[in-house]
Amino acid sequence: MACAAGAALLLASPALAQTTPLPVEIPSEDQAEIGAFGVDLNGMDTSVKPGDDFNRYVSGNWLANTPIPADKPSYGMFTVLRDRSDADLRAIIDESAANPGASADATRIGALYSAFLDEAAVNALGASPLQADLAEVRAADTREKLAVLMGRTQYGFGSSLFGVQTFEDLRTPDRTSAYVVQGGIGMPDRDYYLEDRFAPQKAAYRAYVEQALTLAGWAEPAAAADAILAFETAIAQEHWTAVENRQIDKIYNPMTVTELTAAAPGFDWAGWAKAAGVGTDRTLIAANNTAFPGMARVFAETPISTLQSWEAFHVIDQAAPYLSQPFVDARFEFFGKTLSGQQEIQPRWKRGVTLVEGSLGESLGREYVARHFPAESKAQMEDLVANLRAAMTVRIQNLEWMSPETKEQALYKMSRFGVKIGYPDEWRSYDGLNLVAGDLYGNVERSAAFEWAFNLSKLDRPVNPLEWGMTPQTVNAYYNPPRNEIVFPAAILQAPFFDPRADPAVNYGGIGAVIGHEITHGFDDQGRKTDGDGVLRDWWTAEDAAKFEERAAVLGAQYSALSPVEGANVNGDLTMGENIADLGGLLMALDAYHMSLNGQPAPVINGLTGDQRVFLGWAQVWRTNSRDEYLRQQVTTDPHSPGMYRAAVSPRNIDAWYQAFGVQPGDEQYLAPEARARIW
Repeated sequence: MACAAGAALLLASPALAQTTPLPVEIPSEDQAEIGAFGVDLNGMDTSVKPGDDFNRYVSGNWLANTPIPADKPSYGMFTVLRDRSDADLRAIIDESAANPGASADATRIGALYSAFLDEAAVNALGASPLQADLAEVRAADTREKLAVLMGRTQYGFGSSLFGVQTFEDLRTPDRTSAYVVQGGIGMPDRDYYLEDRFAPQKAAYRAYVEQALTLAGWAEPAAAADAILAFETAIAQEHWTAVENRQIDKIYNPMTVTELTAAAPGFDWAGWAKAAGVGTDRTLIAANNTAFPGMARVFAETPISTLQSWEAFHVIDQAAPYLSQPFVDARFEFFGKTLSGQQEIQPRWKRGVTLVEGSLGESLGREYVARHFPAESKAQMEDLVANLRAAMTVRIQNLEWMSPETKEQALYKMSRFGVKIGYPDEWRSYDGLNLVAGDLYGNVERSAAFEWAFNLSKLDRPVNPLEWGMTPQTVNAYYNPPRNEIVFPAAILQAPFFDPRADPAVNYGGIGAVIGHEITHGFDDQGRKTDGDGVLRDWWTAEDAAKFEERAAVLGAQYSALSPVEGANVNGDLTMGENIADLGGLLMALDAYHMSLNGQPAPVINGLTGDQRVFLGWAQVWRTNSRDEYLRQQVTTDPHSPGMYRAAVSPRNIDAWYQAFGVQPGDEQYLAPEARARIW
């Protein structure tokens, strides 16, 4: 659990990721209804011209009549699917808890879920579960001891100035390496510490730190909170920015522990690495290498009492969801209300489902697939993906701006794309994970230790090509650069993203464009830096690379001009990869739909042409209502643009959209042909 906020390694590229999970109330069947052929006609606002505001044209009535539930900061089609997945998982978990002897996994599921649901027992314990971990923090009374303790937090509660993650080696993708990443901060990003616009959030964070320390009985909590905030602010000043952190070619910096010690003195790298389980003889990948010297210096200059208080706070903060109600409430007040605008915490059963899913995900996934992902859905998806791959291949072949040399490499990469649909061919085992009835705190720690041991074991064997980075019940998808593969879990292959009964045009505009999005990630501003074999290398001519950057900058400028709330603009550089993928995915979906017609004209349904239905299918996927606090956090930390822009900006850059909806000069979202971004 040592990787705190700011320590994420941005390699795989989820298409749909939200900053935080958003489990919500299940909508009624009427709410989820999207029409006989897949388009939600009732959700449209046809009083708005498509060329003035395409998002409101497609979703205006839905947006106006769909309130955000109190227990979430945002509500959209993703949360519809997430709610459905949560409800399906709850049924599986309830059955396991009621029949713990059915299997070893059922016993584990029942022990973890039942312990979480026993709120009275958890409340009766108060702060007592923390005491053993806090005693270890008090005993770490030198910097050397504290560095060792930071390493050990990989196995349980607590944080580290430097996190470590396992991932395929970007230069040798058939092997797994350990990546060292920047950590040390508790708020979402360095900007929350350094920019005046986040002063209210910073003040609220300081108050939460003091409250958490007070609840746990830590000495002098007010003074400690001041010192912790000053320490984290100094660390944030050394951090890479979110934009820098997503540069895949910049994060690959192999270094031995000896080299790290020389480059970033003041931190016991050897003690930390040994305690974290990665050892002192292995070459590590220093992701944020230029940040490490300054971070180590701050660590060396900070009083040991402050460092202990900092570690104690992060133990408390990470453990808070599994402690008594005062801890739960204090954490929610900051992370839920202040940062995201949530009015109420989600029901306990939902939080319990999230815990079990995160700890025993593939055990639940096996049963989820059996109940909710029929074989015919997988077969239909495989046919759709084949058309999308063919469409992207043709698009590359027809690129006028790319030289034959680079085009040859791009086509090779396309030919090597891997695709995983629905669920893994090989299920993970949880043998060896011992979960005890009634011991929530201990179960969470044991689960964390089991997970980290599993990740460490990858360092000593070749990459398992059958392994998935998401569970089948995850409402998301991703592209993995070193594996050059796209992965689509079963839970996202559901209506309204994909409905086997719906019109194909709508399916292509929905799930087809999302699949195309993931394929395009192999050719976005970062994915283009790895080749068809997953190796990080520059396979572009200098002239073609310059042309790509010039074309991408056009798209980036369009997004940077957008502001969902006052004083908070979209960062076109941070969101560049996702925006390129959105545009490429929608273009690919449109082409693939045309291919699927086999030369026949597209039918007109309910007065809508085939192209219109593709664009409508795309835009209704991204309909979202969000609170201002959530949007401020999203544009600061999330590489994905807000939903209203994902719905409308990509179509503005596609000639077929203008033809489909009669968009003309003078319409608010009209772009002259020469101003449209044309990349893939």
